[in-house]
Amino acid sequence: MATATILRISYPHPHHPLLTANTILLPLFKLPISYYSHKSRRAAAVKVKVKMEEGGEIVERRKIFVAGATGSTGRKIVEQLLAKGFAVKAGVRDIATAKISFSDIINPAALQFVKADVTQGVDKLAEAIGDDSDAVICATGFRRSWDLTAPWKVDNFGTVNLVEACGKVGVDRFILISSILVNGAAMGQLLNPAYIILNVFGLVLVAKLQAENYIRKSGINYTIVRPGGLRNDPPSGNIVVEPEDTLSQGSISRDQVARVAVEALLHQEEASYKVVEIIARPDAPNRPLKDLFAAIKHSRSSN
Repeated sequence: MATATILRISYPHPHHPLLTANTILLPLFKLPISYYSHKSRRAAAVKVKVKMEEGGEIVERRKIFVAGATGSTGRKIVEQLLAKGFAVKAGVRDIATAKISFSDIINPAALQFVKADVTQGVDKLAEAIGDDSDAVICATGFRRSWDLTAPWKVDNFGTVNLVEACGKVGVDRFILISSILVNGAAMGQLLNPAYIILNVFGLVLVAKLQAENYIRKSGINYTIVRPGGLRNDPPSGNIVVEPEDTLSQGSISRDQVARVAVEALLHQEEASYKVVEIIARPDAPNRPLKDLFAAIKHSRSSN
């Protein structure tokens, strides 16, 4: 059973980013992390494949659940998964709107929509993920508002809910789209403008870091992808992959972020139990992502 303590959060004063003039209280749930010993857990080597009819033929595909599928990055992930031959179960808050958004998809037979809201609890998410999903990609993100608890509801508790739901249905592969600078305080980046700006609305980077820490202790097979500033324009430059807590600036196209997430599934041996930070640079060498993943050390935490 989950227990709760209180997390005290001070957020920056609007006229001075280092002054903490305002404080809010949030419940910080301590959730069990031993659920991966459950009998329903599948071995990591087992790949779940679903059979579907396409063009009169029965085709087997690995099905991937994508949380935040209608977001700017989530949509790119869905498109690239389909292009690589995966089936996709898109977790969305509004199915009708999502179907309109994806009406131009070339292979609609491989795309399924299910209602999923990461803030609505573990049981509903487990039902949405189902026992036919092989892996989960989390591309959720809070919508900016004056609700300073929103980042914690989505980027912290919502991500934890997803991991817990994976445990309930035996999914043992989880890919999180996070952000560089989540550990900015430990990196000595408190005065970095990006760190200050991103944390103005409810300390979103701190919320993401707490979710990352939970994932790393949960026992699930994870890859945490920390992109730099997200660009909507087409890819430019080559992808740079660095270890955690290395990059403090730089940007990358959402298409390239999606590519890294999808290739983390394709190269599971090289990408498992790793935290990677990614940006794009025009002067970077064009290296296979498999090799870039392999160059990063494992970062698995002990329970």
